[in-house]
Amino acid sequence: MASTLTSKGQVTVPKKFRDYLGLKPGAAVDFSLGPQGEVIVRAAAAPKPQHRKGRFAHLRGTLDTGQTTDALMASLRDYDADARDPGLK
Repeated sequence: MASTLTSKGQVTVPKKFRDYLGLKPGAAVDFSLGPQGEVIVRAAAAPKPQHRKGRFAHLRGTLDTGQTTDALMASLRDYDADARDPGLK
């Protein structure tokens, strides 16, 4: 079975070979040379996904202050400083 090489060096893998190898769009293909000079095409092992942590990943989580949300918000808004202040600044 023949296939034509494009100007970019690309070749279409015939459907029966894609099906046999289980290749889907975007799949990696491994090429190697056999002892007689033949080209061997294999489905490449799927690379392990690399999870890149963002620069703030170590800051994520929860802070256990031992306070309720209302008490924490009151202290953050300085409600205790002035009892008449409703915190609408």
